Amino acid sequence: MRNIFSAPKSPSPSPPPSWSHRTTFSSSIMDENIESAAAIIIKWNTDSLAQAKSSPLFSGDRTESKLFIKSIEELQFALKYFVSENYSPSKLVQGQNLMQMAMKRLEKEFYVMLSAQRDFLDSQSSVKSSVSDEESDFGSSGGEQTIENNFDVAMADLKIIADCMIKYGYGKECAKIYKIVRKSVVDEKLYYLGVENLSLSQIQKLDWETIELKLKQWVNAMKVAVRTLFRGERILCDHVFAASDFIRESSFAEISMSGGLMLLTFPENIAKLKKSPEKIFKLLDLYDAISRNWEDIVSIFSFDSTSAVRLQAHSSLFKLGEAIRITLSEFESAIQKHTSKSILPGGGVHPLTRYVMNYFVFMVDYSSILPEIIAEDPVTTTASVSMPESYFSASSPDENPPPISLRFAWIILVLLCKLDANAQLYKDVSLSYLFLANNLNYIVSKVRNSNLRVFLGDEWLEKHQSKAQLYASNYKRMSWSKLVASLPHNPAADISPEEAKKSFLLFNSIFEESYRKQSNWIVTDPELRDQIKTSVAIEVVPVYREFYDKNRQWFRREVGFESVVRYAPEDLENYLSDLFSGNGVGESTSSCSSVAASPAREIRRR
Repeated sequence: MRNIFSAPKSPSPSPPPSWSHRTTFSSSIMDENIESAAAIIIKWNTDSLAQAKSSPLFSGDRTESKLFIKSIEELQFALKYFVSENYSPSKLVQGQNLMQMAMKRLEKEFYVMLSAQRDFLDSQSSVKSSVSDEESDFGSSGGEQTIENNFDVAMADLKIIADCMIKYGYGKECAKIYKIVRKSVVDEKLYYLGVENLSLSQIQKLDWETIELKLKQWVNAMKVAVRTLFRGERILCDHVFAASDFIRESSFAEISMSGGLMLLTFPENIAKLKKSPEKIFKLLDLYDAISRNWEDIVSIFSFDSTSAVRLQAHSSLFKLGEAIRITLSEFESAIQKHTSKSILPGGGVHPLTRYVMNYFVFMVDYSSILPEIIAEDPVTTTASVSMPESYFSASSPDENPPPISLRFAWIILVLLCKLDANAQLYKDVSLSYLFLANNLNYIVSKVRNSNLRVFLGDEWLEKHQSKAQLYASNYKRMSWSKLVASLPHNPAADISPEEAKKSFLLFNSIFEESYRKQSNWIVTDPELRDQIKTSVAIEVVPVYREFYDKNRQWFRREVGFESVVRYAPEDLENYLSDLFSGNGVGESTSSCSSVAASPAREIRRR
């Protein structure tokens, strides 16, 4: 409209001698159109926003609004006619004033409508888009149906107004109102979601507990902001400004860009903080939140003008992945540097073993994102070259193990080497083997009963299960073979009473010493405990029973019988059944380095 009155490039024809001579049937019709449009437009004209709110044009059965839009169409048609026919300038001025008056009313109507619906337009548009194809056969409740009907009407009315204003050259004014109202909605909702514009220096000044709280808020906010808030705004913007690609893109960009960047810059700043093993789970939470919403982010911010949001999301993912890989390397380094100031009494499961395996168990909760993160880890190549081929290999000769499988297997190998070193601190070799059996059995159990099994595979599991059994067998051999050897090679053979007495006394001495020494030894796993006790009993009791039944007769009537034949076979079984329960002293008094102290508390909190 505003261009209609620009100066022509070529001279205009001279006006006719008299305007009255130009009056024709067509011009009379156009005059009537202007008068008819004027009646409707002036009726609804108001300079008061309050009056526009109290007396909305778009209400009831929409008869008035339809007449109003129709009058604008007729007015525009008349103006084009007057311009083409060089009609009376006064009519053109009248028509232009009426058009401006009509647009001002539509601007107010647009603002009132947006303001009235500001709190649920974005969420309603998002929800309708996501569930329209999945509606329940049972339908909606009356209240929900009313809200949905109101929403549908509001969406339709907003689009009608936007279409009209864009069509007649007032799209800029319409978009300005839309941007002001909807940006305030986005900013307000991000604020209530806890999304803040924090710089790296501001975050570094916060204590870790405060940062943890903000991380939790951010993860919750991420899903709502992307899938409801920004997605809803994109759907709403696309619908209302369907008549202009430029306006819908510029409007959405201005409404969402600052909020989207603020939301997605926070994870990158967190990734730049000082690394420590226990913080890896928070980094994984952030990475997982972006990864889960990646497709939505790309789809919602698909415009060229919003590419900065997509780039920021990608940058945050990259920085988080890098931080996770560094943290995992520091975790490995902490295992290697771990030293105990004293051995673990009782040979139970070492706190380092518990910490490392629980760490892994929690890590594999993120199995959907870990493979892509670890795939970029250069340490995996080193692990693959350095790892003994017999320790870990692919199930098929033609396949290479996935990087994440190699990474986990390598760190567990580092742990096993550390445990081997700790086992050498025990003066009793049999206790060393019991310690190794306990710890390797714990590792195998954690792998078998978690998603670690998927990454390490059944072959790895079977190999290490067999090794744990071998440690248990070595313990039995080192602890009880001397006791069995104290009896005659053939316990049923005939021997003299003196030889029998000597054997009984030697057996008693060795058994009592072994029992005393092992009374505080620990086997933490009930199944392994029963297996070892059963195995020891099978090794010792049948041999002793045969010797006992054959030779106890010599001493029945002898004074001091109990000092020679001190134990019946049933007594041995009872004593052996009491072994390996321990009292837990070993695990509570052992000293551990930082890798198994505060990080362990972090894992338990999770």
